[in-house]
Amino acid sequence: MPGTPRMTRGLLAALGFLAAVPVLATDTYLASFTDISADLAVDPSGVQLTLTAFLIGIGAGQLTLGPVSDRLGRRRVMLAALAVFTLASVTMVFSPGIEVFVALRLLQGFSGAAGVVVSRAIAADLSEGTTAVRALSLIASVVAIGPLIAPPIGGVISSLWGWRGVLAFIAVVAVMMLALAWIAIPESLPAEERHGGGAAAMLSRFGVLVRDLPFTLLSASFAIGFGALMAYIAASPFVGQVVVGMTPVEYSLGFAAGAAAFVVVNVINARVAVRVGPDRMLVAGFVLALLAGISFATLSATDTLVPATFIATAFVLSGGVGLTMSNASALALARASHARGSGAALFGAGQFAVGALVSPLVGLWGEDTATPMVVVMLACSTIALTVGLAGLAAARRR
Repeated sequence: MPGTPRMTRGLLAALGFLAAVPVLATDTYLASFTDISADLAVDPSGVQLTLTAFLIGIGAGQLTLGPVSDRLGRRRVMLAALAVFTLASVTMVFSPGIEVFVALRLLQGFSGAAGVVVSRAIAADLSEGTTAVRALSLIASVVAIGPLIAPPIGGVISSLWGWRGVLAFIAVVAVMMLALAWIAIPESLPAEERHGGGAAAMLSRFGVLVRDLPFTLLSASFAIGFGALMAYIAASPFVGQVVVGMTPVEYSLGFAAGAAAFVVVNVINARVAVRVGPDRMLVAGFVLALLAGISFATLSATDTLVPATFIATAFVLSGGVGLTMSNASALALARASHARGSGAALFGAGQFAVGALVSPLVGLWGEDTATPMVVVMLACSTIALTVGLAGLAAARRR
């Protein structure tokens, strides 16, 4: 593309849409699990494997496609990967059995990872310092709209055309993503800034990043802070409806409130972080998440965890984690100016790894207690705060 690319509102919106691949590919079809199980004659754990395969794929894809974009450029990697994502999405509509479905979900996750990792790298390429915080915050805001609209859209489509209709909708949006990337995404990494070499060179860049203490600590705080939110997401259907006694409508409103908090804080962060600095906003996010964890623990111990307090505390938690993730990612990527694709890959893969670890922990004591959720949430919030402060201190020394 001729000329030097600039970060515009239109490009930010496009990057946010492309970064919403995980939301598109998961939240829209979750309500169809029972129908898939019945139609393909598999037990629920078999259908759950389709989600696990996608998460494994998107984690591995970030670790692979981020470094590859450092070598080959952002645009071509984005277009090639989204072409594969689109092909997998279209083919999945016609899955004859669960084995093919799982394999395609793995491929879908691996290729769709480009939407996440390359979008972050492009945002970091075209902005610096507080402007990078603003860019990443606005992208996060666009992504956070997904959980507000994807589940109801998936539910309506499933009721009208079944689970294959939901997969067809995902395929149509995948085509739209590919077309948008072709039209709107520029090449943000000049040829002279790309890295040569093969797998050994990619691993070497990972090594350089990991040895950078501030990058490692900030990336860890990003992933562990997400773990606090993941503890809520994984446990909330049971805690909210079984323990607290929320109706499905009340629970849906609570979940929507959390997603809305994510949007609100990132819109605020895009403006405020420019003036007060991303380090202060990062600490504010840690503190809010920790206060939410303490609140959940107190409410649970005193039997005052009711729908109103549950929703309010979830709002604070989501807002805190939203601030944590946007500012930690911007600060970490600033340390990875020599290999932003690899940097985005590392903390993105760490995010999904922590999420995969946390999800089963919150169900250890069954579905009739909030204790596992509270314990995991408090642990993640406390560790994220400690590690994040250490990362900020290390960054100031270097």
